Amino acid sequence: MKNRIAIYGAYGHTGKFIVAELYRQGYKNLLLSGRDLEKLLVLNNVFPDLEVKAADIHEPASLDNAFSGAAIIINCAGPYLDTAAPIVKSALRTGSHYIDLAAEQKAVLDIFEEFSEQAEDKNILVIPAAAFYGGLADLLAAVITDDWDYTDEIDVYIGLDSWHPTKGTRLTGDRNHYKRLTFKDNRLQELEQTLSKEWDFKIPIGRKEVVSLPLSEIITISRHLNVNTINTYLSRNSLDDLRNDSTPEPKPVDEKNRSSQRFCVEVVARKDDIERKIAAQGQDIYAVTAPLVVEAVNRILSRKSKRKGVATLAEAFTAGDFLKSLQEDDIIISL
Repeated sequence: MKNRIAIYGAYGHTGKFIVAELYRQGYKNLLLSGRDLEKLLVLNNVFPDLEVKAADIHEPASLDNAFSGAAIIINCAGPYLDTAAPIVKSALRTGSHYIDLAAEQKAVLDIFEEFSEQAEDKNILVIPAAAFYGGLADLLAAVITDDWDYTDEIDVYIGLDSWHPTKGTRLTGDRNHYKRLTFKDNRLQELEQTLSKEWDFKIPIGRKEVVSLPLSEIITISRHLNVNTINTYLSRNSLDDLRNDSTPEPKPVDEKNRSSQRFCVEVVARKDDIERKIAAQGQDIYAVTAPLVVEAVNRILSRKSKRKGVATLAEAFTAGDFLKSLQEDDIIISL
């Protein structure tokens, strides 16, 4: 039981990718959980040897009952503005490590501010935003600034050839009405104005107009890197897709159930007159979250984490080694 892993929101779009990847890598002691028992039972038809327990974020006892004995809880159920705090509290009560996929800045910031001391006292690791948004850019930024004592500026460029959002993404967007934060002059502050420019992501994304849109990587990177300014830019075409109510949900096109959507994340770091770049390319922003989360699980269970308490992916693990462990079919890293 010591390696039991609970996946909350297991029947969600990204949750199913994570369950499948854990199962593929040999994890069979999995607990499928979430609010909707019927959806859990449908997923259980695909994985009949896995246990199912329904739990509700408004019922702490049901969460504790579901997560009892779990080494790690993976929270795949957004909006994280609603689900993160109740499940982190349950993790603290059950002594379980916690991972989530939050793109919402406030949800991530709240976890750091509310639970850091408690998690350290309980000797558990809490990792928010261990996903395409938040976690990936954090790892990339840590790699190219590893030998710098400070960094003047980090720019994150996210290019998608298209964005077919899930229902969960749309729900999160409707729920997240907080002002976006950027990082400037060594502090978090509200984004004053939306800037736009062109950025060449090369093949397969190409040259795109990008607009400033800070997401959870602003929080993750600024928590542990000594940097003056952090900017995030998202390709405008993907933002237009997201804002268009008629844009369809992602459709599977391969054996991993990934959609055809391609992505590129480029991180540019500057110190004095030195500039460094690193890029990550792959297929399907939802699917690529699974190998990131499962590698975090692997490292927690093999005691390769560098610390306890609330931490980002790059704080908890050695970023370069973490990225090298990922399969090229999932993500391609290039300096």
